[in-house]
Amino acid sequence: MNETILVLDFGSQYTQLIARRVREQGVYSEIRPFDTPLSEIRELSPRAIILSGSPACVWDSGSPRIDPQIVQLGIPVLAICYGLQLLVHIYGGKVEKSTMREYGPARIIIDDNSDLFHNIPNETDVWMSHGDRVLELPEGFSTIAHTPNSPVAAIKSNDGMIFGTQFHPEVVHTSRGKDILYNFLYKIAGCNGLWTAESFVETAIREIRETVGDGKVVCALSGGVDSTVTASLLKEAIGDNLYCVFVDTGLMRFNESKRVIDGYRDLEFNLIDVNAEERFLKKLKGVSDPEKKRKIIGQEFIEVFEEEAMKIKDVEYLAQGTLYPDVIESVSVKGPSSTIKSHHNVGGLPEKMNLKLIEPLKELFKDEVRETGSLMGIPSGLLNRHPFPGPGLAIRIIGKITKRRLNLLRLADHIFIEELMNAGLYEDIWQAFCVYLPVKTVGVMGDERTYENVIALRAVTSLDGMTAGWARIPATLLERISVRIINEVNGVNRVVYDISTKPPSTIEWE
Repeated sequence: MNETILVLDFGSQYTQLIARRVREQGVYSEIRPFDTPLSEIRELSPRAIILSGSPACVWDSGSPRIDPQIVQLGIPVLAICYGLQLLVHIYGGKVEKSTMREYGPARIIIDDNSDLFHNIPNETDVWMSHGDRVLELPEGFSTIAHTPNSPVAAIKSNDGMIFGTQFHPEVVHTSRGKDILYNFLYKIAGCNGLWTAESFVETAIREIRETVGDGKVVCALSGGVDSTVTASLLKEAIGDNLYCVFVDTGLMRFNESKRVIDGYRDLEFNLIDVNAEERFLKKLKGVSDPEKKRKIIGQEFIEVFEEEAMKIKDVEYLAQGTLYPDVIESVSVKGPSSTIKSHHNVGGLPEKMNLKLIEPLKELFKDEVRETGSLMGIPSGLLNRHPFPGPGLAIRIIGKITKRRLNLLRLADHIFIEELMNAGLYEDIWQAFCVYLPVKTVGVMGDERTYENVIALRAVTSLDGMTAGWARIPATLLERISVRIINEVNGVNRVVYDISTKPPSTIEWE
């Protein structure tokens, strides 16, 4: 039974969040661009469609539009913010620029709680983000919620198949947003909640076996949860026909390479480990630009990996731990989302080595990957490691890479993580790390003037890495971390804490 919810992306910063919230309800969601052809949508045969928001105005020339037949397929539609305004426009209503824009918290008053707002309080806090409003509803639609500023805060069609909200139910600031989405998915679209970690594992293993057969697969392991879960799925599916390659780039954290290799040995992976530190540092010498660092590391990794993979006779496939956010942030393949930065998955290898690509996790978010790994019995030491970028510490050193800077950063980072673990906070934080800043500041140590480097602490909370808030680490703990780093790491006399959110900042500094 197909329970796919199709999310059509009009460029909203929240599009990925919509897909994530749907999956939290146990229903599979997939994102496609707003201009996906009607024929392709018919082929997908979704259970329902959600139209995302957009920074555009519906009455602007060049604003994103859809084929009107898409919302006339006879399946439920939920239109959010811009999506609502587009629906009104398609059906002949009127949208105008509001004299009083709404950005942030608002309170809706519900006029009809029979379906979308079933069991929702008559007055509910929501999150608005719009400068336009509906002036006149099209024929066949009625208002089901309003605010003092928005006479039309939510609508539905008379046949109960099409709904629209001016607010964003997918963000946490909408207090009953999950319940509203639940009503749409289960009461209106009739979903049964078939998307589970168990169903994913079963399907992924079956598809790998069908694809690979008796072929051999090579997989690059980084020590992170993504590649570890990828390898575990493949091992379960094809056994010893999986060959794992771990490349130590010399850019790992404190004592990390040994811990990772020991963990993989315990999982009985068919493992090849390569120490290539000198090669990478030689290539990175004198390079400061972060994108150049990424490209150099990616290219050198390809060369090292290729050398090892070519030693495996008759290998046919390359497995990668690509995730959904990797796909979205690297290339706008599923909608008009902006490219943020290049990602580290080795995309050049299949063509260069004539390998077929396998990416079993490419439609999963990070927490779904962890749930899958837990189900497969992967130890928490590997599974609950904080995300670590492919280029490693190279992009946590602002400026040029040297052994001295790497060792300094490793020790500072080790102290930070050790203190978080001692305080029992490590697993409450999505990602924590140190950043080496190429600036020096004046200090006083032992009655002597110092002129040394700055370490920035970064710790964030998140569900999926698409959005993140800075972690509220207790001040006493931050003080202890700062004191230890300054006392124990030669060359550091100042520690600062990053309190930026994503967006507008990214989690990593480079």
